[in-house]
Amino acid sequence: MSLTRLLVLVLCAAFVAPLAASEQRLAEFATAAHRPAAHIARNVHRHPVETLRFFGLREDMTVVEIWPGDDGWYTEILAPYLRERGKLYAANFDGSTGVEYFTHGAERFKAKLAAHPGIYDKVEVTALMPPAATHAAPAGIADLVLTFRNLHNWINRDLAEAMFAAMYAALKPGGVLGLVAHRGTPQMIGKEAAKTGYLAESEAIRLAQAAGFKLVEKSEINANPKDTKDHPAGVWSLPPNFRLGDVDRAKYAAIGESDRMTMKFIKP
Repeated sequence: MSLTRLLVLVLCAAFVAPLAASEQRLAEFATAAHRPAAHIARNVHRHPVETLRFFGLREDMTVVEIWPGDDGWYTEILAPYLRERGKLYAANFDGSTGVEYFTHGAERFKAKLAAHPGIYDKVEVTALMPPAATHAAPAGIADLVLTFRNLHNWINRDLAEAMFAAMYAALKPGGVLGLVAHRGTPQMIGKEAAKTGYLAESEAIRLAQAAGFKLVEKSEINANPKDTKDHPAGVWSLPPNFRLGDVDRAKYAAIGESDRMTMKFIKP
């Protein structure tokens, strides 16, 4: 073996070893004891490790998670992963609109973090609820902004443009927006579609590009070809919601969770 080839192999090993260790930590946090069993069970549908790897997450990044909701499903993974070398901003909704769902959801999320300071003590919670609150984090601070299954809510409430603008403002030039949303057919656009939870990929791309983002890559990590997207209660007919109760429950269980688009955008 030549000296040059030996040096190349040594350098590759030096790069791959920390990367593998980092991904192993991510996988460990996805199944860690602080996560509820019901949340861990959904890993098979939501593919958190693969999804975060696709978005380029690293331990030393500044990350903004948009609308983690009341249960912080992804926060449970992101917070401990970024705790030592990175920074996590959780830009959640608040009570400024007077909507009970948002008020109580924000309170439940904060209570969840407060109950486990050894995991969540370094998470910085901010309010992102246009028109009262429009800053997810300090401008230009983030390497990565993440949002999971929120797009339909924003369109339903006429918040989409403001939310994309806030995400764009939070990112550094060259920063990445990682977006996961319930994927509808190409015809499923606008509020009527958003009421079902589903939206066409073209809607996400249009809104992101209007804010200044450029589409980098798509992934089928969270695809579900069994999802026909024509359910009586929209995406909520499917697990984990089963909004129809026992009506066709076995059928919806067999389908699994919704088909989802997974897109990576960049701030030029």
